[in-house]
Amino acid sequence: MAKYDPLCRYLRRQRLAEFELSFAEMERVISGMLPGRATRPQWWTNVPDTDSTHVQRRAWADAGYEALLIVGKDRVRFKRTAQP
Repeated sequence: MAKYDPLCRYLRRQRLAEFELSFAEMERVISGMLPGRATRPQWWTNVPDTDSTHVQRRAWADAGYEALLIVGKDRVRFKRTAQP
């Protein structure tokens, strides 16, 4: 199981088109810590990754969401783009 698979499953269960999660909430979902890089907007990029370096992106993309870091708040807004 990949580190961010639990996040994907969590997002797939959501019914809201848009909502926010704090870093602490996500860390509970994945049962681990987010890396320090998660405080940078680039880590939350929604651009398709052809070389698989952004494995976390797959979690929200596969669940049908885009992610947007709310800078300085340690929160992320997830917005539904498609049904998974």
